[in-house]
Amino acid sequence: MHRADRHPSRRAFLDVTGATVAAGLVAGCSWDSTEPGRPAPSAAAVPTPVPATGRHQAGVTLPETAQRNLLAVVADLGTAVAPGPLLAELGETIRALTAGSDPRLLGLSPGDLTVTVGVGPRLVRTAGASLPGAADLPRFSRERIASQARGGDLLIQICAGDALLVPVVAAALLDQAGDRVRERWRQSGRRGTDVPVAKGRTAPRNLLGFIDGIVGPHTIAEQERDLWLAGPPAVAGGTLAVLRRMELDLTRFAALSVAEQEAVFGRRRASGVPLSGGTVASGPELGAKTPDGRYLVPVDAHVRRANPTVVGVGHMLRRSYSTDEPAPGLLFISFQNDLRTFTATLTRMDTSDALLPFTTTTASATFLILPGFDQQHPLGSHLFLRAKS
Repeated sequence: MHRADRHPSRRAFLDVTGATVAAGLVAGCSWDSTEPGRPAPSAAAVPTPVPATGRHQAGVTLPETAQRNLLAVVADLGTAVAPGPLLAELGETIRALTAGSDPRLLGLSPGDLTVTVGVGPRLVRTAGASLPGAADLPRFSRERIASQARGGDLLIQICAGDALLVPVVAAALLDQAGDRVRERWRQSGRRGTDVPVAKGRTAPRNLLGFIDGIVGPHTIAEQERDLWLAGPPAVAGGTLAVLRRMELDLTRFAALSVAEQEAVFGRRRASGVPLSGGTVASGPELGAKTPDGRYLVPVDAHVRRANPTVVGVGHMLRRSYSTDEPAPGLLFISFQNDLRTFTATLTRMDTSDALLPFTTTTASATFLILPGFDQQHPLGSHLFLRAKS
């Protein structure tokens, strides 16, 4: 594996270690918690394992509540590398890692680990120019993207409740790939504490203080309609992912009053309820007005400009993560079965969305998230290899 920043920095190591220690302290653990008269700390809940195999890859809708830690690695394949055998190997490695049987885990428990693999438009086009996922993302305004951070052949998305697990799993997968891939860029992220938004459903807050990812295809019927690809057979059970790393102007946004911040989003900051009323999970009433004729949800509010019904597209499932390196911001991640769901939405937002002036996109890519796999059908075999008989 070739990459310019092969060795992790001492600061990155300290950040991970410090975050782990802090997490333990927040959870109620302390070095002297077993002093006489003080009850011993309760055992931490054991994360529920997430199956790596099945109709769909894990890490999109499973687990239902996304894990707290993520690392997205974007890489290119060498020009002479056949994607089929590489993907099959990665799938076997993912099965071993999630089962806890790969020695490269260094004794760490896999817990709720998920690894999700996608292939970029160039690779999809080698299998079929008209296949979903064959189109590149267009360019949009408010982008400051170096060529190295635009596009890519391979996405490896690693999610886990244990922050220490994420870089260890990435190292194992990249070791398996070896010199067949060259890393383009990577981004780690964390999700804030999830808050209830509907019965059995939660969502995190972003760095701007607002609940993120409320609207989306959450029921099985909605996911079959807007999330999963129904065909052709080579991609059935997969989906399309969009990744956009955005810097957020926290200082300028924080200078706004709470009412001004809420007008940017079109929702209450504390509760997430639309400015038109209702509950956090209810859609905004875009026609609702004040007695003097003003829209309760401003015309340039984010929830109005990005509203799927107004744009005329399906819903996207968002599993975004907040970032602090290389700058405070958001790793926007959306899954949808039609790339136009994203492109038409952002095109409409580009004209007058009040949120966009506080964002600058510094990395961008789209991938076909491959269908699920098992022992008989290796990862990527539907697209690049014949399935085993």
